[in-house]
Amino acid sequence: MAAALPFALSRLLATPDTNAQDEAWAAFVAEHSRLLLNAARSVTSDHDAAMDCYTYILEQLREDGCRRLRAFVPDGRSRFTTWLVVVARRLCVDQRRRRYGRVRNDDSASAMAARRRLLDLVGEKDPDEIASIDVDPQQSLRVDELHHVLEAAVARLAPADRVLLRLRFEDELPAREIAAVLRLPTVFHVYRRLNALLKELRVTLRNRGVEDPEP
Repeated sequence: MAAALPFALSRLLATPDTNAQDEAWAAFVAEHSRLLLNAARSVTSDHDAAMDCYTYILEQLREDGCRRLRAFVPDGRSRFTTWLVVVARRLCVDQRRRRYGRVRNDDSASAMAARRRLLDLVGEKDPDEIASIDVDPQQSLRVDELHHVLEAAVARLAPADRVLLRLRFEDELPAREIAAVLRLPTVFHVYRRLNALLKELRVTLRNRGVEDPEP
């Protein structure tokens, strides 16, 4: 049986009257404002830019009769709040690309470094011992292969787990902020889930013939 929509979302999408819609929208924003603010802050550390992103998120979520919110399908595989974080972050990235252009080369290098850090951790390093590793040009092919295998393994994870990894390794958020964005009770829940995911990725890589993630 399909899961039901969260009450605030269901009320918002089912309300035909304009005045009632305004009230439903206000209630929806009040319930999810902190989550959306944290999503905006995960994209930029600048306060004004984050508030600009937050405003943009709200505008886009309400656009065309809440078209984006209507795309959520309660299939039971992920929570609405997790889905909302992903949508909000994508909107922020889209806004920044519109304003500042597409991803630059140094951004691509940062993404590569994030995958490198994740590979290091899959190689049994502690989650707090993250460091960027310079790659020998002679090893570039091996590194590319590892990245492709890792990306395929991550793509098979649940949406909430992919968001967790993205916040930790791409955005480099501390556990405290990740807990706030994903509404996890404590930082210990963040570390516990990270450790479980790293173990799962190690097994997946081993099953695909990668015994040692070091290039």
